[in-house]
Amino acid sequence: MSVTVGIALERRAAGLVARVTIERPAKLNALDGATLEGIAAALAGLPAGARAVVLSGVGERAFAGGADVNELAALDERTARAFIGRVHHACAALRACPLPVIARVNGLCLGAGLELAAACDLRIAAAHAQFGMPEVRLGIPSVVEAALLPRLVGAGRARWLVLTGESIDAREALAWGLVERVAAPGALDAQVDAALDALLAAGDAALRAQKRLCKLWEEAPLEECVRASIDEFAAAYAGDEPRRLIGAFLAAKKKR
Repeated sequence: MSVTVGIALERRAAGLVARVTIERPAKLNALDGATLEGIAAALAGLPAGARAVVLSGVGERAFAGGADVNELAALDERTARAFIGRVHHACAALRACPLPVIARVNGLCLGAGLELAAACDLRIAAAHAQFGMPEVRLGIPSVVEAALLPRLVGAGRARWLVLTGESIDAREALAWGLVERVAAPGALDAQVDAALDALLAAGDAALRAQKRLCKLWEEAPLEECVRASIDEFAAAYAGDEPRRLIGAFLAAKKKR
């Protein structure tokens, strides 16, 4: 079986970054079962020293052009359940990853590919990126982590995507809140690097706690979120990060 997911470790001044790449350029990085399993396995195998993850597709044409249509065409009721379970497992691995995950959207981001991007913490798109949920045009509904879309863009816009199957461009995706940044042509990696610098400037334990809370805020009632937030705040002081980073901040302020 060919390798369809690559992982490379990048040592930056502020910490180690894991770059996970979908590598099916001849298929527009379409997601078959093996690729979905590879994404989940890559996230499960991150080294202990990693501080952030970047998920991307190889090349400049596609982040992920949806589920592999040939695999979809061969499904029956039993195998369909297994396949969509793999989509969910890959998306759930992104959400469960203790590190912040950036989706580097370098082109087409469709169907299951958009679900992967939605499951990331931040999305930075190339100017030529396209976003869509075309499943209904293939006779199937958009499911599993498509349920994240109303949280990102609102119920009406999510319904537009999943009911019409139409795509939107990067500019509209930014206006809708589907992505956080759109890079000028040729500047995608610079935008991703800037986001990594911002993430890695934070305390590592604080960043992990913040990701846990962000996920909880999407899922739990307000009162539970507030209680958990208080617990996370108090737990931060069990380590040395607040003392160390607040001390550095005050020292720098005094010098100024």
